[in-house]
Amino acid sequence: MFALRGEMRRNYRRGKERRGWSSHKRGHQPHRHRRPGHNNRAQSLEQEEPQTPVNAGPSSNEDPSSSSSAQSSVAPELPGFYYDPEKNRYFRLLPGHNNHNPLTKDSIQHKAMECKRLRLLEEEEKQHQKTTRAGLNSSVLLQKRQLGSLTPTSYCRLVHELKVNCMQRRKIEIHSPDSSVTGTNNFKIIVADVACERIFTVNDVEHGGCKYGIINLGGLGKESLTVEMYDNLYFTNRKVNSVCWASLTHPDSHVLLCLMGIAETPGCASLLPASLFSSTNPGDRPGMLCSFKISTAWSCAWCLNPQADNCFSTGLTRRVLVTNVVTGHRQTFGTSSDVLAQQFATQTPVLYNGCRSGEIFSIDVRQRNRKGQSWKAIRLFHGSAVTSIHLMEAEHYLMAADMAGKIKLWDLRTAKCVKQYKGHHNEYALLPLHVNEEEGLLIAVGQDCYTRIWSLQDTHLLRTIPSPHPSSKDAIPSVVFSSRLGGSRGVPGLLMAVKQDLYHFSYN
Repeated sequence: MFALRGEMRRNYRRGKERRGWSSHKRGHQPHRHRRPGHNNRAQSLEQEEPQTPVNAGPSSNEDPSSSSSAQSSVAPELPGFYYDPEKNRYFRLLPGHNNHNPLTKDSIQHKAMECKRLRLLEEEEKQHQKTTRAGLNSSVLLQKRQLGSLTPTSYCRLVHELKVNCMQRRKIEIHSPDSSVTGTNNFKIIVADVACERIFTVNDVEHGGCKYGIINLGGLGKESLTVEMYDNLYFTNRKVNSVCWASLTHPDSHVLLCLMGIAETPGCASLLPASLFSSTNPGDRPGMLCSFKISTAWSCAWCLNPQADNCFSTGLTRRVLVTNVVTGHRQTFGTSSDVLAQQFATQTPVLYNGCRSGEIFSIDVRQRNRKGQSWKAIRLFHGSAVTSIHLMEAEHYLMAADMAGKIKLWDLRTAKCVKQYKGHHNEYALLPLHVNEEEGLLIAVGQDCYTRIWSLQDTHLLRTIPSPHPSSKDAIPSVVFSSRLGGSRGVPGLLMAVKQDLYHFSYN
């Protein structure tokens, strides 16, 4: 026994000498562990005493290749250190976020996300015809349907899954009468009109601020991948928080924008005629229809119900403001939290609101202002700030997403959650939901820059689409999905705007 202990001590001393340790560095602290690093460079975390080994990495006499896969999955997280599964070592995380410190938590996460994105893009290029489920192809589905082994509902859902996974990315060429418009400004927001013939765009400007434009999708056919973009001279140095189409003189005749206030400049809600961006009679364009000075506006919605004709709402800091554009009449409803998402019902003049506190409530705008919260007809609750809501076509169900990445389908008649869609990623961004009931799909872009598509019926995640550009908080894609992209003769597909590019994902 004593001979074995002596042999272990000699092996340990030889290991220290090979690693370049000297005995005098820890002679004055025989019972304390030495700090893993004392300078600004990343250093390996080594063992100080043989009695307290670090379990994450193999010992010096083990084969690293035989234990690397197992250790990478069981490596414990140590505060202040990063475990590299390739090198099978811990490295010290350095403070700061500048270029002089190459190893920070943010840089490590960004590198891992970028490797994953490139791998998924490569897989999509090689296997764009491969579906997510084995045996999922049109001939097999049709045969099962004819034999009666698939119900009509299941058959339609599986066909949509097949089409979604066969969508291929193609870049759209953007033409403009002004050559300086295209390819110079990053897309921030795109919003399609009801017919999906046009999309309104908000673009970042290089010297700061935003500018607006409308893209005509009439040229987006099976043979052609070109669209026309019309710009104007309207420019704002304020952040655009929310955008929606407004039907004032005719369907989708205007665009409603909510602008964030900065410094001494207050926020406002602006109503712009879509004719500002028309290519006909450029010298006869009307000016801005109206602009309402308001405090910080987080969201907006336009009412299509005739009982609240020509009205729009804005979600503000702890209140809701409903304004009649023609008469200027305003109604104010106080809330206990900021209103981040809004949508009007079409069958009744009821406004649904999603709040930073996680509460979702409805307002019947026909009633007069009331004190307290007695005017709240329906109340639902999420565990985090609600970032987007979508009222389903029959208006019996409401889809909502929050900052915890939860997407829930609520039954408004029972005030209960009936379905959840898993996989969405969000931490603090105001990210919209896109629901297409005709195709039975739910689309959402996460803060990780991945576009995810779910089946509305069974909540199954059908596809995850990586961004064509490197992931960053300033490059989150903005998407539009429609059953008829480009108008009544269009085809189902997805439009993705990211950076300066516009991409089309069409059904085969």
